Amino acid sequence: MTRWLHRMFKAVFWLVLSLAAGLGLWVFHTQPMYDGQLRSEGLKASVNIKRDAADVVHILAQSNRDAAFALGFAHAQDRSWQLEFNRRVMHGELSEILGEATLPTDKLMRTLGLMHVAQKQLDLLPVDVREHLQAYSDGINAFHANRPQGLPPEFALLRTQPGGDKGVAWQPVDSVAWSLVMALDLGGNWGNEFARLVAARKLSTEQLWDLYPPYPGEKPASAVDLAKLYRDLGVYKNDAALQTSFSLPVIGEPGFNEGRGSNNWVVAGSHTTTGKPLLANDPHLALSAPAIWYYAHLQTPDTDVIGASLPGLPFVVLGRNAHVAWGFTNTGPDVQDLYLEHIDPNNPARYKTPTGWQAFDTRTETIAVKGKPAVTHVVRSTRHGPVISDAQASHAEVIDVSRFVLALRWSALDADNRTLVGGLKAQQAKSVADLLKAYGDNHSPTHNIVMADTQGHIAYKAAGRVPVRSAANDIRGVAPAPGWDARYDWMDWVAYADMPADDGKKGWVATANQRITPPNYPHYLGQDWNTPHRFDRIEQVLKAKPKHSFKDMQALQNDTVSLSTLTLLPVLKATPSQHPLAAKAKQTLDGFDGRMDADQAAPLVFAVWADELTRGLIEPKLGADVFKAQYGKRHFRLLLEKVMQQPNSPWCAPKTCAEQSTAALDRALDRIAAKQGNTPARWDWGDEHVALSTHKPFGQVPVLRDVFSVRVPSDGDMFTVNVGQYWANEKYLPFANRHAASLRVVYDLSDLEQSQFIYQTGQSGLVWSDNYSNMKKEWVTGKYRPLRSKPDAWVHELVLNP
Repeated sequence: MTRWLHRMFKAVFWLVLSLAAGLGLWVFHTQPMYDGQLRSEGLKASVNIKRDAADVVHILAQSNRDAAFALGFAHAQDRSWQLEFNRRVMHGELSEILGEATLPTDKLMRTLGLMHVAQKQLDLLPVDVREHLQAYSDGINAFHANRPQGLPPEFALLRTQPGGDKGVAWQPVDSVAWSLVMALDLGGNWGNEFARLVAARKLSTEQLWDLYPPYPGEKPASAVDLAKLYRDLGVYKNDAALQTSFSLPVIGEPGFNEGRGSNNWVVAGSHTTTGKPLLANDPHLALSAPAIWYYAHLQTPDTDVIGASLPGLPFVVLGRNAHVAWGFTNTGPDVQDLYLEHIDPNNPARYKTPTGWQAFDTRTETIAVKGKPAVTHVVRSTRHGPVISDAQASHAEVIDVSRFVLALRWSALDADNRTLVGGLKAQQAKSVADLLKAYGDNHSPTHNIVMADTQGHIAYKAAGRVPVRSAANDIRGVAPAPGWDARYDWMDWVAYADMPADDGKKGWVATANQRITPPNYPHYLGQDWNTPHRFDRIEQVLKAKPKHSFKDMQALQNDTVSLSTLTLLPVLKATPSQHPLAAKAKQTLDGFDGRMDADQAAPLVFAVWADELTRGLIEPKLGADVFKAQYGKRHFRLLLEKVMQQPNSPWCAPKTCAEQSTAALDRALDRIAAKQGNTPARWDWGDEHVALSTHKPFGQVPVLRDVFSVRVPSDGDMFTVNVGQYWANEKYLPFANRHAASLRVVYDLSDLEQSQFIYQTGQSGLVWSDNYSNMKKEWVTGKYRPLRSKPDAWVHELVLNP
């Protein structure tokens, strides 16, 4: 028996050792080759790809074409799975590797027709831009054609290859399509329109405007009684419960812009300690692993630009050269309208138009599904655009689709979208004036761009395509409009020269997705702006002292004061409670100044109370099904701030608002104690508010998400400059920070080599790499890395030869 046990132990030992060795060998073969020399067909001349200690990739080439090729090669080295996954998103091919769960996403992407649109847009781009896109694609494909190492583990686990069955990892049309996906993520409000339609089934129009309010100080954009309009039209299917969330697998809720934004500001030299402008930018996007950005420096005889690139695009999107720096936030104008299209009761293949019945345009899409037969999806389109209610199950649960469908008009789908032209032109700018001219080509999404040059000029410009609506359009894009009535059709576009602008005369310009239209502005750009809390805090800090330093800019990017918390904090402090933990929990609020710091208990008490209060007030009025479908992505905080100043608000009925607050506090204390114990002094916001950079798709797989996703306790909330947006209706980590500063960067125009950056994970997309998550602690503690075109030393150097 002893001898048998000895042999079994020895066999197990050698098996484990062999598996470990095999795993180690596999990991070794998936690591990119960063040093030495490689031959790569498609280059015109040799290119150096160097990496510095800050993980920035430097590409030194003899032509812009070769630089684009090498950037594609570098993106493929570090982000090949990210490129492949994103390619599948825009092609609507996720279900081929992930199964039926992602069919809703594939159906929507096929319905939007992103690849068809992208091809039309590509065909209209200038020749030099198309050549640039081709060179970038050639670089990606050249890497895969002669890969010196194996593929990342995602390919093996999902049994696929770059390019799938097509075998071509990337094409120029994919870059155009990826810019459309970014526009979809940032540039829409069709989700808000649909939310108002759904809520109008239960609420009055007055309640609708409480729940989805106009910007503070403004009246609702539409005076139409929307609830009556939809009832009279007979739009609704029935009163059955809504079963489907507004969100879709992988992409979340499309056509939705609440909380999707960023901060940027530029301070003139007259208000800085250096005497030259300082420019700061921190784009807020869904946190992902790997990060959405990839820092690169492109140097050729006529280009020298450094900053954040997007894998999939062949240029620096946010950055600086030797003369200028620029940064974006999301403007958030209304560039999407939903139309109720009335189906001909005698012929369901037709819909009503201002001139009579017209046939739907149709095409058939075949979607491959892992382990299942392929799915046939018929796409219908109207004169306004694709019928998205055919692709979104929640639409079909609300609308009587035997009588009405919802079609989408979206500016980004127009063939003359030249956004990529503006992005390439900006890299060559030598002044603010050059940047203003370059971004005249920006189309979708619309950006708030702050800019500065070394001569001391600063400026702001909103750049993008925004529709002009008729004066007779009384709905104004806030909710679905009757598609058969011509007054709701778009008339024209707001001229670039007429888009909001600021030359910085007051000493600085800041944007944080707030309303950017000045008083008496002649055009209607929309109403679904973000709440003003972050912008107000930025303005508050910039006004507080006459001169600002580089470090001041970084401190402001990491500021954790929540003005919304300060508005509601007196209500929480005054809330009576007999809960056994209430007295000690309230002690944590002593001296609390609204700073949502990760290592404190007070932010946790406040956040969970606010969540429970929101549920207590809104869910009974909206209905549990509709509330569940949208809460989390929408926070309803402006309603909360308004209601809690009115003790007898009908939103609190049948209780008083004080009673609702007490009940919410008691529920909150029970929830926190269940997670963190019965000692409030030891409670910790950061334990619940972890910054969660989610891997796609393994961030949704319990066994794999701890390996592939990146998490770290973080400061902030939805309303802090250092934003930390959580989706409180998520089952998994409801207070996790899922949408935050995807990068932070500050540019010093007195010496651009002193500029600094950071983002939340790391440069590599390879889970085994040391650089997969090596920036997360610096990011969460407010530290930065140097952003230098001439670093002190190189860590790696690879030469690509023709």
